[in-house]
Amino acid sequence: MSSPSRLYPQKLDHPRGRTEILIGAGALEAAAERLAGWLEGRTLAVVSTPRLRELHGEALAPLGRRAAHTVALEVPDGEQAKTLATAERLWNELLAAGGKRDSRLIAFGGGSVGDLGGFVAGCFLRGIEYAQIPTTLLAQVDAAIGGKTAVDLAGGKNTVGVFHHPAWVVSDTALLATLGRAELACGLVEVVKMALLLDPPLMERVEADLEPLLAGDAVALAPVVAAATAAKCSVVESDPEEGGRRRVLNFGHTLGHAIEGVLKYQQLRHGEAVAYGMLFAVRLAERRGLAAEFGERLRRLLRRLALPPLPALDPEALCEFMARDKKALRTGLVWVLPTSRGGEIFGAPAMVPGIDRRELRAELGAFLAEPFAG
Repeated sequence: MSSPSRLYPQKLDHPRGRTEILIGAGALEAAAERLAGWLEGRTLAVVSTPRLRELHGEALAPLGRRAAHTVALEVPDGEQAKTLATAERLWNELLAAGGKRDSRLIAFGGGSVGDLGGFVAGCFLRGIEYAQIPTTLLAQVDAAIGGKTAVDLAGGKNTVGVFHHPAWVVSDTALLATLGRAELACGLVEVVKMALLLDPPLMERVEADLEPLLAGDAVALAPVVAAATAAKCSVVESDPEEGGRRRVLNFGHTLGHAIEGVLKYQQLRHGEAVAYGMLFAVRLAERRGLAAEFGERLRRLLRRLALPPLPALDPEALCEFMARDKKALRTGLVWVLPTSRGGEIFGAPAMVPGIDRRELRAELGAFLAEPFAG
């Protein structure tokens, strides 16, 4: 299963340049020299949480020594950090610290820190360069890649944001050792999402190595993070700002975001909500002819992740929340559903618009009662 530690360099080309990506156990130490010129003599803002600074501050310290001046921008843990009020406070703190157009910002944390940090960098003085150093598996395989940045409004998640690609992404799998099993499972949900639709060998690796992956084995995690990152980069390069093909990455997120919103971002983690969203999308796809093997394989693997039970939810409240989804069009939601093609059960996601609300309401009622049923 495990092989000697190695680094996996990658890149993502986009309309405004290139994101350099470094993955593996020890990637943060290796990146210190590579980012030296990028940081040399500049004001550096580090967006992070007090808890992460306590856990991993020493690992980050070598980067700060290359800057002329470092300012710590502290934010709360989790989704509560992603507000316009928090962003405004960080902009003012960065201004007060002497931030300029050539300043640099590092988002050091999970997906919420990355979303907020990227948004702050994208808007400050009309945009400064920044790096993502994700500290959760979910952020390493998904949120840190692709340039999506945002904060939340009361009416929905990620409703105010900009596309602002990082100059660097450093995904050090050694940082994942401090995560609990449930947090690692959440990250693996996003890996499974991409594997099912884009990379069959990655799905096989996750199935075979699930226990060391859930144990936070940095060497076992590195090729999984690298493969998931490569899959996402290939999609993002073909559609940098989600005008078409990139929407396949929303598989599971339509209902997943609605579950999070209705629960007010409590009781379930993001990856857990997306897992239930994937199960529901597969249920809709099975009604449209999806091969039974696809759904059974997904259900079998998600059961092994030991997801927490789905809390009691009102189907009508979920439908109302999905109607306000930021990805909804005037004509309604576009669902990402897997399809069977030529006997294959992989690699054929379809965009399905206009599913009738009555069908959604009926399917949701049955799904909420028994989410793992085919």
